[in-house]
Amino acid sequence: LTYGGRFSPASNSWTFTTTNAAPSRRINHTAVWTGSNMIIWGGYYPTVSNDGGRYSPSSDSWTPTTTNGAPSGRQSHTAVWTGTEMIVWGGVTTNDVNDGARYNPATDTWTAITTNGAPAPRNSHTAVWTGTEMIVWGGYSDTNYFNDGARYNPTSNTWTAIPTNGAPAGRAYHTGVWTGTEMIVWGGYSYDGANHDFNDGGRYNPTANTWSGSFASTPLAGRSYATAVWTGGEMMVWGGLNQNGTYFNDGARYSPASNGWTTVSTAGGPTARAYHTAVWTDTDMIVWGGQTISSAVVDTFSYTPTRFLYLYLRP
Repeated sequence: LTYGGRFSPASNSWTFTTTNAAPSRRINHTAVWTGSNMIIWGGYYPTVSNDGGRYSPSSDSWTPTTTNGAPSGRQSHTAVWTGTEMIVWGGVTTNDVNDGARYNPATDTWTAITTNGAPAPRNSHTAVWTGTEMIVWGGYSDTNYFNDGARYNPTSNTWTAIPTNGAPAGRAYHTGVWTGTEMIVWGGYSYDGANHDFNDGGRYNPTANTWSGSFASTPLAGRSYATAVWTGGEMMVWGGLNQNGTYFNDGARYSPASNGWTTVSTAGGPTARAYHTAVWTDTDMIVWGGQTISSAVVDTFSYTPTRFLYLYLRP
């Protein structure tokens, strides 16, 4: 599809976004929010793309991102917003890659990222922005599922490897959030002759350059393609599927302070799904769309952790 929509929780209403000058239809692309614009880039359909667009909700208008100096077309990569630039890295072209670039929307220009010291080529990894660095972790390439990663500093254009000592087992299709002091990764999948659906994870502290020695047992089945949001005090995980084809409609909240989990209520919640999206509004988690075993879903739900309830929103 080449159209989208803006949802207002206050009015519980949708507004279609214009298709004028919008990027072509695609899947497996990335999107970041700049504070005033959404930037989408890359993806696949019917081939990989190295273009994108900036969408302004205030003017309901699209502006194409330049392809001059842009990375090669790819999908299943990551993108983070630094406050001034979007950084894209990794993913799949015809093969997995370990390069990327920084896009400055103010000047509509790209700056290549060094590959010196970068993690090995991969896709379906996670990336978070710490305020000064992008941290890349996990993912896979061919039959390799990685439990390593690195921190990228755009100011010095340098990479610093992350230790694997104490890190979770290698995986892809997991979730990753930044807490303000730590990166938390959870869930995901790997294959070494047998399927492994993970319901564990780990916390990485870049200041100490260490992984936490303990991570509380999760009251959820192992899964991939779940979503995770950071609420300011907890990581909230919801939905996903396992390799047996089971789709989930449950979730849980993890508190680093207590190293404990609290189950999210399923009463009145969305139907089971994966490949959905979730965002945090400062008070609520909003879940939208996704796929079940037989079809796509286009409904919207809001979950308030302080009230332990869902609110069904307009489809």
